[in-house]
Amino acid sequence: MVTADVDEAIVTATMARPATTSAARHDPRARRRGILAMIGRRLLFVIPVCAAVSGGLFAAAAVSPFDPLVAYLGVRYTTTSDADKAMIAEQLGLDQPWYTTYWHWVQGVFTGDLGMSRSFGQPVAEVLAERVPWTLLLAGVGLALAATLALVLGVVAGIRSGGLLDRAITALCITIQGLPPFVLSLGAIALFALGLGWLPVAGLTDGGADPTVGSVVRHMALPVSVLALSQLPWLLLAVRESVSVSRGEDFVAGAVARGIPSSMVTRRHIVPTSLAPFVNVLGVRLPELVVGAVLVEEVFSWPGIAGAIVQSARDLDMALLAFLTVGTTLAVLIGSLLADVAVALLDPRVKTDG
Repeated sequence: MVTADVDEAIVTATMARPATTSAARHDPRARRRGILAMIGRRLLFVIPVCAAVSGGLFAAAAVSPFDPLVAYLGVRYTTTSDADKAMIAEQLGLDQPWYTTYWHWVQGVFTGDLGMSRSFGQPVAEVLAERVPWTLLLAGVGLALAATLALVLGVVAGIRSGGLLDRAITALCITIQGLPPFVLSLGAIALFALGLGWLPVAGLTDGGADPTVGSVVRHMALPVSVLALSQLPWLLLAVRESVSVSRGEDFVAGAVARGIPSSMVTRRHIVPTSLAPFVNVLGVRLPELVVGAVLVEEVFSWPGIAGAIVQSARDLDMALLAFLTVGTTLAVLIGSLLADVAVALLDPRVKTDG
């Protein structure tokens, strides 16, 4: 039943756009113009979406029951007089309406002044410079590993559709798909760090030592593997389904009838036609990659943006939280656009004119 739902979702994503006309498919210049027009239309939505997300965030924070002064003052909150609290709130700008605070934040973003983070006591730009590269490293390596495994195992399973290996791979994907990333993280720590002692539990280096390439690779092995494993099922099943369908196409039967070796048929005919659905599903799953990276970072104490998101949300540190939220939204929007462009380049049948 789960396999049927997965296959239906993959087919729906793959067939979401109708085919273009024959003339448009065979005119490279018209095709390029169509892709550029699609990029322009999609980019027009970026600013309104980011404005809506950031504005909604400030409005929601204004009605939140959490008092940012509690986080700012800590244990001193109960001993601070109301007059002093009011003075501190005025100094921090917490007494202003949310739309005024939001407008000041927007002005700062466009002038390059991202403001100060109350949670970390340093400029937002410094917090981002310290943490974003580590998140990009973790997410980038994890996604590359997941995509590689999905292509290799998906092609193997699709070619042997219905066989023992295919059933085993599909069952494993369905099992992993039902486990949240934090459960996979805890299981990996229990087995490989605490049980076998092969890899470190968490952090970036050992005992506060300066990071080196070797120590970073050792500490990154578990979180990258967990992140890749959490993203693998959908990608692998997409490739498997596409390869399995391509095996029954007329052009494959014709290639086999002409005596072309099966390995060449797979490499030159089946795999290329399976890339477009794979890239499409990859773009659809980008939001889950972001969420999975945040959860994995928290469990493994990875020094990325996850800790900053949690801390800024708890403290209502809007200067940092708003930028992280908008940055995450931008990453998903741009990533989805790049996936759609890749699909349009790989498959000339995909419609680009809206």
